[in-house]
Amino acid sequence: MAKEQYKVEQLDEVHVPEIVDVLCDAFFEYPVMRFVLGRPPDYAKQLQTLITFFVMARVFRNEVLFGIRKGNQLDGAAVVSYPGRTKEPGVLARLRKETWKELGEDAKSRYDAFSNACSEFDLEEPHVHLNMIGVRSDKQGLGLGRMLLKAVDELSDTDSHSIGVTLSTENEANIPLYEHAGYEVVGSKAVAAELKTWAFFRKKGGQ
Repeated sequence: MAKEQYKVEQLDEVHVPEIVDVLCDAFFEYPVMRFVLGRPPDYAKQLQTLITFFVMARVFRNEVLFGIRKGNQLDGAAVVSYPGRTKEPGVLARLRKETWKELGEDAKSRYDAFSNACSEFDLEEPHVHLNMIGVRSDKQGLGLGRMLLKAVDELSDTDSHSIGVTLSTENEANIPLYEHAGYEVVGSKAVAAELKTWAFFRKKGGQ
């Protein structure tokens, strides 16, 4: 019997708990999450609330969720949006309000500061934006992130309306990884003393 291989698949709302579980693992100590949430005693619960909001935003806007698995367990995920192409449904506005009510005004203020910094690099032309991409901590180093990133690139390459893919990272060690995948740094911004973001763009049909 042939050895089972990892494969990327497009997911839907029924897979949200799996996706959230993967991203909570992958982003547990990620700089943005620690900047926004700090280190409260219920940090794990707050992180789950925040990431659930990010993922459900894609669901409510009928955007794209990718996952990668070998067997039953989801080991990586990527969530994608189409900036400017979809209107915010009322159900998402309500979820946003509930999310920040739970997380608090201080967390919302820090998140707004991060969002405002990233907005300086927004594109006006239609494109694909990679919101989050993550692999379980015990599965990193297997190339799963590259496979997910390739799926996002192909999504843009086959989209007649997209000029390419944008993403950002707040981990400087990720810069050469994205550059190797054909992305270019288009700018950077200090959000706060402890947080800096780098914006990337990969032109449609790039490397």
